[in-house]
Amino acid sequence: MTESTTAARLRGAWKGVHRGIHRGAAQVDTATPADRDRAVDALRAFAILGVVLGHWLVTALVADGGGTGLHTASPLQHLPWLAPISWVFQTLAVFFLVGGHVATRGYTSARARGTTYGQWLRSRLSRLFKPVAAVLVLWTVASVLLLLSGTDVDTVHTLCKLALSPLWFLLVFAALTAATPLLRRLNPLWPLAVVLHVDLLRFGLGGPDWLGWVNLAAGWLVPFTLGAAWTRGELERRRAGWILLTGGAAATAALIAWAGYPASMVGVPGAGISNLNPPTLAAVTFGLAQCGLALLLRGPLRRAMRRPLAWAAVALLNLSAMTIFLWHQTALMATTATALTAGHLPGLHTVPDDLGWVAARLAWLPLFTLVLALCWAAFRHYEQGPRRRSGRRSTVVRSHAASPGTEAEVRHHV
Repeated sequence: MTESTTAARLRGAWKGVHRGIHRGAAQVDTATPADRDRAVDALRAFAILGVVLGHWLVTALVADGGGTGLHTASPLQHLPWLAPISWVFQTLAVFFLVGGHVATRGYTSARARGTTYGQWLRSRLSRLFKPVAAVLVLWTVASVLLLLSGTDVDTVHTLCKLALSPLWFLLVFAALTAATPLLRRLNPLWPLAVVLHVDLLRFGLGGPDWLGWVNLAAGWLVPFTLGAAWTRGELERRRAGWILLTGGAAATAALIAWAGYPASMVGVPGAGISNLNPPTLAAVTFGLAQCGLALLLRGPLRRAMRRPLAWAAVALLNLSAMTIFLWHQTALMATTATALTAGHLPGLHTVPDDLGWVAARLAWLPLFTLVLALCWAAFRHYEQGPRRRSGRRSTVVRSHAASPGTEAEVRHHV
């Protein structure tokens, strides 16, 4: 076989793949109801990607001495000037904004159809918690096997803590979702006032640290109830987005510059105060700025999502959102632990204290993505259900077409 023949066959194969991708994207685009607000799905997809990339960039598992133990570290601990990275990738406020919008819209639509609260809540929570069982089972088995193999208890604790840390988010999100009927009319200023007073008591008057956990609910209530205000049509004007963006950014800058709040919007090992665990006033005002930017981007995102390829990618990511969210830390740890057999590799097992580590970590991201894709292939059916035979219209598409207020994603047939 000549070199030119091989090249021609490769070009032909690539063209076939290219045509197949475009056909699949066109099918997703055609199956999507015309009245679906694709910007909502795009914002959710960006929020999930922000969380995943943020964790992959700022979470380091450093190998202990000459042994095989691992402990957590962060480049933000050694390179505090990298704090702006957390401003880009700490996107949970956007997820709660979209979640509040979708939950209140879906509940209103369900009530109009005669669906009971219990039926609506079961359908909402089942997709959240079905994938959790697989994570819990795998890490229970893995922990037992690691302990039996002689792995240090502290290392096992570190791995389990990282793997299961996403569950706190699901519990808070589920609680707010369950309270949707009570929160539909709640003004976001009320939970914001709670966060303000809690921080005044903690940091200004020397109150107990445990008081901060009140903000775990109140802090995320702010973007969630902003989502409800979006559903009520109160945030349609661009002025609302600009007020949130500029006001939130100015308040956050003032809190960091003059009130002593950390610049990082994620937790940093060894730091006296974490903006995220539990949420502080600075994290909430930063979330307001993010929500304002998200609202301003709705128009451009709607236009971008008219492109079939872009929309298909967003739809697929939304369809697997919980699987990706739950398994991305496992992908990081599986890569790190497996590669430990090859020695202490830069960007994986070394102390994240210079730009060399950052460059090496960026080089590892494709491998993290590949391992996450394997996790997705293995566990996606817990979230998506069994695949359907080609040619049958998905119940997801049918249910969404009947009720544009639901959160169901578009499923494609490729």
